[in-house]
Amino acid sequence: MKDAKVRLYVDHPLGAGQSVPLDRDQAHYLFGVMRLTVGSSVLLFNGRDGEWRADVASAGKRAGELVCSEMTKPLHMPPDLWLVFAPIKKARTDFIVEKAAEMGAARIVPMQTEFTNSERVRQDRLQAHAVEAAEQCGGTFVPEVSDLQKFDRLLADWPADRRIMFCDEAEVGQATLDLASEGADSAGPWAIFIGPEGGFSDTERARLTSMKGTTTVSLGPRILRADTAAVAAMTLWQKTLGDWA
Repeated sequence: MKDAKVRLYVDHPLGAGQSVPLDRDQAHYLFGVMRLTVGSSVLLFNGRDGEWRADVASAGKRAGELVCSEMTKPLHMPPDLWLVFAPIKKARTDFIVEKAAEMGAARIVPMQTEFTNSERVRQDRLQAHAVEAAEQCGGTFVPEVSDLQKFDRLLADWPADRRIMFCDEAEVGQATLDLASEGADSAGPWAIFIGPEGGFSDTERARLTSMKGTTTVSLGPRILRADTAAVAAMTLWQKTLGDWA
């Protein structure tokens, strides 16, 4: 069996004998940066068909072709968990998206609140970060990163069956997700809400806590930065209800 050290996301069907064309950027990465040649092996995934070993059939500066030989991992879907967060500084927003993809979010939703520092995000750039994170961590699924959504509009269209884990910075104490009174459907669709650096406004906090299916949680005895809070909240949820439990 050939040793494949490079993983690559492709937006193309994968299967035994399937040929996969490479665009200019992919060809440059594989043949110019990674120095692969004809006969080298690559691990491919597309978020639908699992992970496949593929061999380089042709290699050029601007294009190339791979041919799938065998499945190496089946598709592993993450729990039905959304991470909803208020964007912060560029590098720290990138960090949140990368860690959410690594830790098993099914969807990542940037949210504009009253105190959000950034009024726009580059959805395409954040989606690329999610792809890169999946390539690095061995995942076979890439979460969708949505465009920036306003808090009020997001909650107005909120799915009735999706529970909310509201991480309230005003709640400082033991980090627990208490499900004793949450009912038998507590492992269904969920979303984690992380506020901006200035926190949620009183109006937003009241709106969240009044919604049916909201569970307010503390993330420990200290107030965390937004990017740290996102990682802490996903860890808490995954350990209690997700595929870490």
